[in-house]
Amino acid sequence: MAQAIIFDSGVKEYQVNGGEMLRMNPSDPNLYARFFDAQEKLLAIEKELVEQGKTIPQASESATKQELAKAGEMTVRLLTNADRRAKDVLVWVFPGNDFDHILAGVNVMAVGANGERVLTNFVNALIPIIEEGVNACTKEKTTAAVTAAQGNRAQRRAAAKTR
Repeated sequence: MAQAIIFDSGVKEYQVNGGEMLRMNPSDPNLYARFFDAQEKLLAIEKELVEQGKTIPQASESATKQELAKAGEMTVRLLTNADRRAKDVLVWVFPGNDFDHILAGVNVMAVGANGERVLTNFVNALIPIIEEGVNACTKEKTTAAVTAAQGNRAQRRAAAKTR
């Protein structure tokens, strides 16, 4: 039987839109680095989607049902591919999470009620959580460094008094 190792890893759970849980340690500097590196990757996916979308023939008023269906199918395929790729990036940023479940199967390239892509809304909701986590991490490291410096100073003073 396997033994268990249990310790505080700083992982927190965040319920997304009343549904599934996103698990992450918001004070993890590696998460912070991946999150901001992901911004470029996600923008590239969206830019590619827009460029590829321009290659889909636009339906004219005289378009047949078949032409309309073909254009619609091509659009859906582009959006589905971009969704998969974007969710792969999200899994890289937040390992161990299933974004199809967390986002209730919604395509992240879909548009929300506010006119923004679901992906944009999701990332914008995460920014303050991650910024707060990074601030906590840097504050903790600063506090530890100050404490260590104070301890070193006290040791130097004690050593100077014994001379």
